[in-house]
Amino acid sequence: MLQATKTLKLFRLVPVAQPTDPNWDVAENMGEVVVRAFSPADARVVAAQAELDFMEIDAMPAEGNSTRDASAFRNERLYAVREEQSSQAARRDEPRGVVEGTVSVGTIKPTQVS
Repeated sequence: MLQATKTLKLFRLVPVAQPTDPNWDVAENMGEVVVRAFSPADARVVAAQAELDFMEIDAMPAEGNSTRDASAFRNERLYAVREEQSSQAARRDEPRGVVEGTVSVGTIKPTQVS
């Protein structure tokens, strides 16, 4: 469990892959996103949690399976994580989560063509 006394920091997730990179075939480029998190690894998790997951809708791939690990934010070939040196970064009264940018909930797309 994460300690409540640990200070949250701001992290910017920046797309680093070229638009033609084949890794984008399985994930959508959402541009730059700023999150409040405990660490660079936690920043990836926070951004991924903002995306829609199969577990949240009736289109589950199988009982108990999640799509969180397939997020582009968790792929270091697609996104780099940089700590922000902002004065608002070290605020304890703000919650852990997405601060800036848009994380699409339209990440789950049908693969079957009608």
